[in-house]
Amino acid sequence: MPNKILVCGSVAFDTITVFEGHFKDHILPNSIQSLSVSFFVPSMRKEYGGCAGNIAYNLKLLGAHPVPVGTVGVDAGDYLEYMRRLDIDTSLVKVLPDTYTPQCFITTDLDSNQIASFHPGAMSRSSENDLSGTQAAWAIVAPDSKEGMFANAQRLKAQGTPFIFDLGQAMPLFNGDDLLQMLEMAQMLTANDYEASVIEQRTGRSILDISKGLQAAVVTRGSEGAILYADGVATDIEPIAVSQVVDPTGCGDAHRAGLLYGLVNDWPLADACRLANVMGAIKISSKGPQNHQPTRAQIGALLNQHYGIGLI
Repeated sequence: MPNKILVCGSVAFDTITVFEGHFKDHILPNSIQSLSVSFFVPSMRKEYGGCAGNIAYNLKLLGAHPVPVGTVGVDAGDYLEYMRRLDIDTSLVKVLPDTYTPQCFITTDLDSNQIASFHPGAMSRSSENDLSGTQAAWAIVAPDSKEGMFANAQRLKAQGTPFIFDLGQAMPLFNGDDLLQMLEMAQMLTANDYEASVIEQRTGRSILDISKGLQAAVVTRGSEGAILYADGVATDIEPIAVSQVVDPTGCGDAHRAGLLYGLVNDWPLADACRLANVMGAIKISSKGPQNHQPTRAQIGALLNQHYGIGLI
């Protein structure tokens, strides 16, 4: 059985700037119909991100073998070199020479309000990146273009690779019929509590009912931990208290990596969810989606401390 994990989703840059003031002082309600504002942003950082990139990064921390599956543009050279330095297999990251890499531009003010713009770039053509023939133990179909997510799901289904469907930021793209079609192909579903409520509303089915047609469904609840739905039973996965919440960006991706690691290593589902909680707790204490650098031994120590299980 191959130990590769196919991580399908976006590979993107996040450019984050800080406005040392308050948007509310510059965006006036009586002038909103002719808005023209400019913010001086002395602080800026560029982060490696995207769902596939973030999940692959966290899987590598665990010692797994992730293979990100995504499309990038002509400006992705430094990101690809960065992944190769981490010994992440980039063979299924396709460079489209006539496009730019997906990028999110985020400006945050002193109240932590954000104004963001997203350029999909190469992601719009992610369905062109064919993973067929790459054998893997598990896969995940994470947020990407809608066409890319369906194409990856269909290819994984055709070759018999079990996968997690992670709706995430792609939620606005999927109606009820779309969701049901994806769920017919997937083995597992992951969502946060808000996304889960939207899935229930759009499909007309409860998450517990949906889980009966899957191996399991996992709903994350932030500081309240997660709920595992399997075999017709909902099991609370107790949270890990963190001393400092620094940045939630990428926490869901870190959680997915822990879950995938447990699945590939045939852990009980509840234990895989516990490792997922550990990875999310580590990530939230660090700024940016890929700047936390725990050793595998440190991850194992936290897992044992909080849940009494070992990292194998």
